[in-house]
Amino acid sequence: MAYVQGFLLPVPNANKDKYTAMAQMGSRIFKKHGALSVYECWGADVPDGKVTSFPMAVKLKEDETVVFSWIVWPDAETAKTGMDASMKDFESELGSDMSNMPFDGMRMMWGFFETIVED
Repeated sequence: MAYVQGFLLPVPNANKDKYTAMAQMGSRIFKKHGALSVYECWGADVPDGKVTSFPMAVKLKEDETVVFSWIVWPDAETAKTGMDASMKDFESELGSDMSNMPFDGMRMMWGFFETIVED
């Protein structure tokens, strides 16, 4: 079964177009290095919670939207080597200065997940 890398991050609403362009570039790069598919989802109905929620998890500010993304890889090894190669491509295209990113990377979270149901 597939191996999935998930991301959750806050993006300033004013940067939606910049983020979308970066995400399209990222999709191209990830697929070049073995990703099967890439999904970038702009929050449409993401409610605040009382104990926990997506907005709380990323410390969402009033002028931001939660983005939920995932990359589907064929297996864990491809994910590891593909992400390493992809980060090198990102750095060569965007530079290593994280202040150029259209979001606050300090409030982004990610992880790898083994698929247990695929239907």
